[in-house]
Amino acid sequence: MFLLGTLVNGLLIIVGTILGRLLNRIPEQMKTTVMYGIGLSVMVLGLQMGLKSDNFLIVIISLVVGAVIGELLKLEDKLNDVGKWLESKVGSNGKGSISEGFVTATLIFVIGAMAIIGALDSGIRGDHDVLYTKSIIDGFTALILSTTLGIGVIFSAVPVILYEGTIALFATQINQIVPKVLMNQFIIEMTATGGIMIFAIGLNLIGLTKVKVANLLPGIIVVGIIVTLMYYIN
Repeated sequence: MFLLGTLVNGLLIIVGTILGRLLNRIPEQMKTTVMYGIGLSVMVLGLQMGLKSDNFLIVIISLVVGAVIGELLKLEDKLNDVGKWLESKVGSNGKGSISEGFVTATLIFVIGAMAIIGALDSGIRGDHDVLYTKSIIDGFTALILSTTLGIGVIFSAVPVILYEGTIALFATQINQIVPKVLMNQFIIEMTATGGIMIFAIGLNLIGLTKVKVANLLPGIIVVGIIVTLMYYIN
């Protein structure tokens, strides 16, 4: 079931929000320690994925070219601008904390590499590990956010399911069209390239870096181009 990871993600956001409302006084030190634990786990997952490459030169080239494209397009800044626009539009409708919680949580859960990479993994090969990891992160994040932003956080589960589910659905169609050998090679190198991005997310979560992971996302497309060219040239 290619939507399993997506549904689990939405469910844990709901559960996390409910628990957050029931336990609305979590010690700050506990929040910090939990986030460190999640960040370290994400780093290990990213490292495991990154080491799966058959040709690490593809990963390096894809990340470098992808980073250049991402920086030129200013993807991170544009995503932040969209978030500010949504907050200004919804925040002005007078619904108070519900709108604030919904918008803020949606931006956190949807804008990021793990949603895209995880949904692709789910749709292409039925591997939900990345989305399961993201689900745990989102569940704890929803718990923490709901203690300050209220019940509005729970409604962010809807756009998360729609967003990740759509990506997974298109990934399945791609798998039916692309030759199996080419798809297998793409999955290997995409997984490795995505693993580096996930490792960067882990570093960000524990506060060691502030990598603009969104600006690396074009690297996934570059992987597809390089692998396709190598497949047809050889």
